[in-house]
Amino acid sequence: MTRRLAAILVADMVGYSRLMAADEEGTLSRLKDLRRDIIDPSIQGANGRIVKLTGDGLLALFDSVVAAVEAAAALQKALSAAEAANPAHCRISFRIGLHLGDVILDEGDIYGEGVNLAARLESMARPGGVLISDDAYRQVRGKTKISFVDLGDLALKNIPVPMRVYKMEMEDNPDDTIMSLQPADKPSVAVLPFQNMSNDLEQEYFCDGVSEDIITELSRFPELFVIARNSSFSFKGRPVTHHQVSRELGVRYMLEGSIRRSANRVRITAQLIDCTNGAHVWAERYDRTLENIFALQDEITRNVVGAIAPQISMAEIGRVSNAQSIDFNSYDLSLQAMAIFYAGGFHSQEKFDEVILISNRAIDLDPRNVQAHWIKAYAYLMRYLYQFDEDPAETLNLAEKSVEPLFRGGQLDPRALSVRGMVRHFRGDFDGAEADFNLGFQLNPNFARNIFFLAWHESLVGRTIEARKHAQLALQLSPRDTDLWVGDAYLSLAQAAFADADFEDAMLWGERAIQMTPRAPIRRALMIASAAHLDRPEVGRQHEQALADFAPAFLGSILSGGLVLYRLPEHNALLIDGLRKADRKR
Repeated sequence: MTRRLAAILVADMVGYSRLMAADEEGTLSRLKDLRRDIIDPSIQGANGRIVKLTGDGLLALFDSVVAAVEAAAALQKALSAAEAANPAHCRISFRIGLHLGDVILDEGDIYGEGVNLAARLESMARPGGVLISDDAYRQVRGKTKISFVDLGDLALKNIPVPMRVYKMEMEDNPDDTIMSLQPADKPSVAVLPFQNMSNDLEQEYFCDGVSEDIITELSRFPELFVIARNSSFSFKGRPVTHHQVSRELGVRYMLEGSIRRSANRVRITAQLIDCTNGAHVWAERYDRTLENIFALQDEITRNVVGAIAPQISMAEIGRVSNAQSIDFNSYDLSLQAMAIFYAGGFHSQEKFDEVILISNRAIDLDPRNVQAHWIKAYAYLMRYLYQFDEDPAETLNLAEKSVEPLFRGGQLDPRALSVRGMVRHFRGDFDGAEADFNLGFQLNPNFARNIFFLAWHESLVGRTIEARKHAQLALQLSPRDTDLWVGDAYLSLAQAAFADADFEDAMLWGERAIQMTPRAPIRRALMIASAAHLDRPEVGRQHEQALADFAPAFLGSILSGGLVLYRLPEHNALLIDGLRKADRKR
């Protein structure tokens, strides 16, 4: 038994079972050729050693992290080129995870936590992609021309402490291309979180809320391509360059600034930067009373739109302007509710209750507070999804009642439409749901959350092609989103694959969705059913145990017909059949 420090590379073939089922001999022959011509030479040429082979993957060790990273990059680039001529659904691709850590070599096999970490990273990588750990990144930083994107601290399965993870930028990876594309004919902008310059750290929620409101106002313009809040906020608390923002979010412009709040006054500085050259397009400083915060947000929005999209008339800018001033204390409370909404650990009954309580206080102060109504409605919707209440139908009624005030007087708000669309979907009014989601999309084509919901809905009503398209668009609008919404996009892809009886892909996307939000019941149910159809009961049991911890009544609701996910009977039967198979094998 020998212990040593090594760079550990784990590679796994994507969709192995699906490709084998379609053409067993052809797949094995192609895989053998790729190993002989590309995989083995890429590893051995960097002085690496393959120490373990499986039918669909391998584990290799390197003495140098730099050598391992360059081998991984060369391998993926060569594989992409070799498979480019094949139809997309037939291509062989690999995911790769790379970590620097201790390993134990014993009688030709390899063990250790370092191996487990590399395997977890591999499972999170996209097809054709490479993820590396923070330990590996520190050794390779500045020593190679390969670029990396910081994905932040991610929770890895069965690893107690979150790990900082980096994604290798792959020029030829079509999956990455999907994430970075943006409409060429639209000016693109990201609003970074404004810095809190107050002495009071508790004012952080206020700065974040003002930043998000500016994003919301800009996103109302269909002539602009506006990055969603969660992706822009992934840069919060760390210094970034305009080049980095442009590269990672795929935008030309970035808006940044700072906020200082003192007593009844606020000072906001804002600057718009052209990411292509770092030039300041526009900059301004504002000193106002807090009662004028809404007019100030509109003024910043007008200045940004006028600078990057002068073809938009001032009349149009005025039409989509927030314009309505509400009670500031009500507004402040709704920002506090939003801060809880985005905070870690939101998915618990106590957090939902807290959001509803604060939102009610905001509404009592000013019933015109649109944001407060929406947050309250969404909290009730989440309570329904988690089946926390004895009467789920009444919880759904409360979600609908919470957004009803937003439809009075002929008003239409995309946030309200997205919640009502979800309510209608769960009541079986699929046509009404789709109408709400599509109208919300027309009103605000940059509202990524509604597009996530639209893709989710389409994946459950049999429109799997449209679901994939809208899931990709939502990911495009929020490429660095690590919160619930990007998980919904992955869930949509999983649900679409499941409806098409592609259980391998359903598990691939389902696992990725769970990595984003582990405490999400539909994702777990889908994994249980997919695992049962693939005769992998041990995988299903893991998800059943997890589900029992936070939503014990969820599977019963599906099996009893109380919660119907898929519109088409054959798709719903496929789900229920999978869950019953899992139950029989328990």
